[in-house]
Amino acid sequence: MSRAQATAVVVRYRTTPEAAERNQHLVRQVFAELNRERPDGLRYAAFRLVDGVSFVHVVSVEGDADPLTRSAAFAEFQRELPDRLAGPPVPSLATLVGSYRFGAPAGYCH
Repeated sequence: MSRAQATAVVVRYRTTPEAAERNQHLVRQVFAELNRERPDGLRYAAFRLVDGVSFVHVVSVEGDADPLTRSAAFAEFQRELPDRLAGPPVPSLATLVGSYRFGAPAGYCH
């Protein structure tokens, strides 16, 4: 599959106001672990929207094995996720149409 035809899962959700900071902390823990372990075949970005409580995650996995399923930090992020949410997450499949210098340099975790 060419890069222009790559598929991704985009998940959007809202946390409760009191859970937004904790959620962001847990997301950053996932990226810290990914930066340490550097799994192949994974492209992943997460955004916190300007309203402060909405988050968008974009993930693309090459091959059949999803490295996130082996991530202790991702398991911790998911463990109490329903308690942090203001409503159900909305996942969607997406096809990459184009990209130009999207995201930060490889290995960057803010």
